[in-house]
Amino acid sequence: MPTNKNALTRYKYLDEMLSDRYHFYDIHNLTEKCNEKLVDAGFPEVSQRCIEKDINYLEYDPFYAEIERYKVNGHRYIRYKNPSFTIFRKELSEEESNLILEILNTIGQFDGLANFEWLDRLKIGLGLKKRPRIISFSNNPYLQNSNLLSVLFDNISNQVVIRLEYHTFMDKEVRKIIFHPYLLKQYNDRWYLIGAADDDAKILNFALDRIDAVIALPEIKYKPCNEDLTERFEDIIGVTLYENRNIEHILFWVSDQSKGYMETKPIHGSQCQFKGEKEKELRRQYPSFNDGAFFSIDCIPNYELIRELCSFGKELIVLSPSSIQDDIFNRIKSMLDIYSTVRI
Repeated sequence: MPTNKNALTRYKYLDEMLSDRYHFYDIHNLTEKCNEKLVDAGFPEVSQRCIEKDINYLEYDPFYAEIERYKVNGHRYIRYKNPSFTIFRKELSEEESNLILEILNTIGQFDGLANFEWLDRLKIGLGLKKRPRIISFSNNPYLQNSNLLSVLFDNISNQVVIRLEYHTFMDKEVRKIIFHPYLLKQYNDRWYLIGAADDDAKILNFALDRIDAVIALPEIKYKPCNEDLTERFEDIIGVTLYENRNIEHILFWVSDQSKGYMETKPIHGSQCQFKGEKEKELRRQYPSFNDGAFFSIDCIPNYELIRELCSFGKELIVLSPSSIQDDIFNRIKSMLDIYSTVRI
């Protein structure tokens, strides 16, 4: 049996790909992917013939891997016959087992992870005992298409391209898009799928309740996200990012009735409360606001920002910039016009 480090490294990468049920790999794909990982690990590339010999070697002593060659749409692919087979099986230590049991026991209590049947099966298989819930996430049990969470979770974690069929609130026509999924994000009790279209690197988001169908397309090569999506959402409230807009410094006043709420639950990570000389300066500049407190945030304006600021009603007044004031003023005026027509 060859024991050089290069060969063992190849076997490790091949083992991962041959057990993968989320992608289709032919001998060319296996060679390409294996070489990418070898180069990253500091090893030289190998030929396709070398990979073919490796796969043949895995079928005999000491591994005895059952490898099947199958066809999809006339194309020949390779994989383990049993997806749970691995040549590197290792039993968990008692410490590792106890840690996994504790983690799963905690995750299983989260309301926000509904429809993950595999989690229930894993808990049963590991013999987890029931215990009272000690953590509860906000969850909307009536959210449409919440069953898609587990499907999309699998597609993202296994880097599978999908075809989305969806419609908008304004247009019920079903549309289709080839999509590379990157992230599931919750905002305001709704779930959103974040990713990129196959023909465009622009980041898009789709509310789960607007998605009609999700079809896996493992034959299409997945394009990983080339940016940190966590940073992408740092400058906005919600999920809507207008890439042609700049960050705005938004100054606002909050009444005594709501300032405690604002202090303990900031509406954005950049929120700052003005005190000392700066507060005195603002009170001189805005003499009608002799109580309450002054705050600021720095973010990119979007629909969710305006809705959040409006949700406080008269308890929160935006002082600058004028563009945000105008958006809020127009929304309030529109509401007033509507109420004027229906008020008894």
